[in-house]
Amino acid sequence: MKTRIISGTVLGVITIAAGLAGGVFVGIALLFCSLIGYAELIRAFPAEGGRPAGGFGPAECAGFAVTALYYLLLVFGGSFAEADTLAAGAAVLLIIVLMAIFVFTFPRYQAGRIAAVFFSFVYCPVMMSFIYRARMLPHGEYVYALVFFCTWICDTCAYFTGRALGKHKLAPVLSPKKTIEGSIGGVVGSAVFSLLLAVVLVSRYDEAPGSYIAVFALIGLVGGAVSEVGDLAASAIKRCYNIKDYGRLIPGHGGIMDRFDSVIFTAPLIYALAAAFLMR
Repeated sequence: MKTRIISGTVLGVITIAAGLAGGVFVGIALLFCSLIGYAELIRAFPAEGGRPAGGFGPAECAGFAVTALYYLLLVFGGSFAEADTLAAGAAVLLIIVLMAIFVFTFPRYQAGRIAAVFFSFVYCPVMMSFIYRARMLPHGEYVYALVFFCTWICDTCAYFTGRALGKHKLAPVLSPKKTIEGSIGGVVGSAVFSLLLAVVLVSRYDEAPGSYIAVFALIGLVGGAVSEVGDLAASAIKRCYNIKDYGRLIPGHGGIMDRFDSVIFTAPLIYALAAAFLMR
């Protein structure tokens, strides 16, 4: 537990520092996390003969290359790099490259492995990039914080509520310790802390309307609920392939996919809701 608390604190400090610095710092940090998370996720799926022992084959390396290209254009591309077009373009580019590798190295790869590589790219690097996009919105430091409020605070509130009141199992096969009561407590905690975050925002900026408070609370409510689905989704993949942790990068927590599973799942939703309701 001590190791988990220390590493969690260090991770929290790094997350806050990157969020305050913004821009390039967030983008580079997310590129680093995306490359590691992609590697962890692709290792979770059966190699099916396509991945050499102890390393990655051309299909897996194509995912690394497109991830790096996508983030570099997203962060440094300026007006040339419209985010939605970049995400779609990167996905199309990768599938073309993967199918070319599939064809010209046949029968080295099975179709399932090619699909796993593409899935891993969308699931981790692309979905994680919405954290950067959230930070680049007006008042982006608050939207960035909202992403983590809806995940890590939800997780903390769910843990303590579950220990105090939990009786009914939420997903007994995937996560026996999670309870419905804990889940409700986590979602409520996410909404409350998101509301408080909006109060700070409105008090600091005259141009921020009071309606932000209700919108932040709503986003916290929805984001908290979705974050729990993200946590269980990542657990489901691990259970399918009998994996305890995706990696060992973060002592006491596992890998990037173990610590950011809910964040990855929630970030696109938070970005979409913030862009729709806060930036009009």
